[in-house]
Amino acid sequence: MTSAPDTEPPAPIPSADELIARIDRYFPAVDGDFVRRAYDFAELMHRPQKRQSGEPYFAHVAAVAMILADLKMDVATVCTGLLHDTVEDTEATFEDLTREFSDEVSTLVNGVTKLGQMELRSKRTKQAENLQKLVVAISSDVRVLIVKLCDRLHNMRTLGHIPRAEKRERIARETLEIYAPLARRIGINRVCVELEDLAFKHINPAAYESITRRLHDLRQTHAEEVSNVSEAIVERLNASGIDSRIFGREKRPYSIWRKLERKGLTFEEIADIYAFRLIVTEPDECYTALGVIHQSWRCVPERFRDFISVPKPNNYRSLHTTVIGPNSVRVELQIRTEGMEAVAESGVAAHWRYKDKSYSYDEEAAAEAGGDPLERLRPFVEILNQGGDPDEFLEHAKLEMFADQVYAFTPKGDLIALPTGATPLDFAYAVHTELGHHTEGAKVNGRERPLRTPLRNGDVVQIIKGGTRKPPKGWENLTITGRARAAIRRLVRESEREEFLRIGRIMADHAFRREGRTLIEEDLEEALSRMEFGTVEELYESMGRGRVTSNDLLDAVFPGRLDDREDVTDRALIEDEKARLYVRGRGLTEGITLHFAECCSPLPGDRIVGLLQPDRGVEVHTIFCERLAQFEEISGDRWVDLAWTPEAEANAVSIARIKAIMHNNTGALADIARTVGENRGNIAQVKTLSRTADFFDMEFDIEVFDARHLANLLAAIRMCDSVVSAERFGADATEDDVR
Repeated sequence: MTSAPDTEPPAPIPSADELIARIDRYFPAVDGDFVRRAYDFAELMHRPQKRQSGEPYFAHVAAVAMILADLKMDVATVCTGLLHDTVEDTEATFEDLTREFSDEVSTLVNGVTKLGQMELRSKRTKQAENLQKLVVAISSDVRVLIVKLCDRLHNMRTLGHIPRAEKRERIARETLEIYAPLARRIGINRVCVELEDLAFKHINPAAYESITRRLHDLRQTHAEEVSNVSEAIVERLNASGIDSRIFGREKRPYSIWRKLERKGLTFEEIADIYAFRLIVTEPDECYTALGVIHQSWRCVPERFRDFISVPKPNNYRSLHTTVIGPNSVRVELQIRTEGMEAVAESGVAAHWRYKDKSYSYDEEAAAEAGGDPLERLRPFVEILNQGGDPDEFLEHAKLEMFADQVYAFTPKGDLIALPTGATPLDFAYAVHTELGHHTEGAKVNGRERPLRTPLRNGDVVQIIKGGTRKPPKGWENLTITGRARAAIRRLVRESEREEFLRIGRIMADHAFRREGRTLIEEDLEEALSRMEFGTVEELYESMGRGRVTSNDLLDAVFPGRLDDREDVTDRALIEDEKARLYVRGRGLTEGITLHFAECCSPLPGDRIVGLLQPDRGVEVHTIFCERLAQFEEISGDRWVDLAWTPEAEANAVSIARIKAIMHNNTGALADIARTVGENRGNIAQVKTLSRTADFFDMEFDIEVFDARHLANLLAAIRMCDSVVSAERFGADATEDDVR
């Protein structure tokens, strides 16, 4: 469900003088005439055009330029903001931009223009292909991404003027799935959080309004309390001779929603809605201030994090601590310097600075701040280089973007940042692809550990190398990073091609014999042309991979054939082909039937495994299904490694069972039904398990798209006033696993 279009009047268009003055604040040597020429050129080119709001189109590019100036970007980048739509939407050419301005501006505009069709289409593959283009463009100059992020930010600020709800939601989802994570990836937190909140507002307006209303109420209730805590902290620091400034930091609506969704909490259980940011002068004073605070108030040990000693991969540095402050109020503190604050809010954009009468990216300053933040983009380039189809790239890229961090070390002390839950095999692939391919085992903190062991902060990992490059069965399930999975899948593709060729030949021969004919490869030449294959090997491989069926081959070889026979073998083939639309795996050879286990009801997004049952085919279970414990001792060859196909993730609709405990209030069921509907779910069945004067236990069967959709529904249901708890029935452990 999406919100109604905004009715707020458009903001005034900033003048050229206002833009130049904004740049002059951080770059006094700005060439005002150059900026003014870009401003006038863009205004002239866009003069006839209007936006959906009715305001001049030029208002958009002027606003983008102002956002870039607020980020303190160089003049070429700000002018790119003014000119970024001229080539795509007007008669201007790149040659015009080179002649009127510079090669640098023309090249940047060219990079942004190539991404002009990035909007999310109905086809998942289109989004995946466009993300590939984005990675190629930003790998050469990160300013292309920064302009694109500011362009998207202004479009999101004015998204309410688009009349079609479907288009608003489509753009908001792409913003949440692609642009906001990329902004966080390069550390531009101020852009990231605003993109997240604006997208959340349009994707789930009911939840957004509910959280915003509760935040407003808290603000009114705790204003005096927040002021008292601030004064007490500053007073203690002043007494210790530490100059500082402090301000409150309220948790953002989308961040609160994610915590509700991820941890199954209620709004009242979130302890860090209010936190304080303490800014000091020197890095050493961060630790001094921490000591003063810990000596003044009791700290919560498990809530202390030192991101100065071990910065986040995007160069974020700060001390985080939580103490029981004045009047026993729980206080979360972030302690950092002004420089750390700039990097925390602006990321890579904080490293453009005035130096030697020029204003440009300062590599030395970036290195002093903790390293090159552009390193965060390199895993996407590596995933792209591994090959595979666009959907696979999108899957792996999202694994890289949506992940908290854990920090491990090589035996030489090099820091390797990985997503939470990463394994030694992920670690090996993060060091080097070939090291991952040759991994046979691993030692964690000096002790040999299984490759599936989740790593923890501070672990020292030593990889034991072997001589083989062929991945053992199930390796992909031992990793969680997109980089590792992409590399393993490429190796699997290489090592299994011969196997797919063999299976394809068997399928083709079987199809011909079923027709009472003999397969002669020379007779397939015309069929290859009809099916758009270059060689017989390509045809066999596609058949072995399940992309082409036996009937497709027969229809191409014998056009117009009629086959009315529907014996058991044909029906089994049809069922098997249908199942392969949703599940893939090495052990799913032709003739093996496939069905989903009712005990855990797997959903797209769950991690799944197959169990070969005699005379029944392969049962698909979630890896956390309790029933699998009964089969721990059976032979390993009955286990089949499975994964969802892009078709399942894009189009499947499945039934998930939710068990909820609710207050016995009037209208409780109606409240849940409304919430499910607002979040694109559909209740298929309701069952009352037990009922008392105060509570009743309910069981709901709900149609969902995938495990993430289910997690979203669960979070929304938990926010209902009448709901005490809500959990997925039969596979509770997978809810966090899909993150």
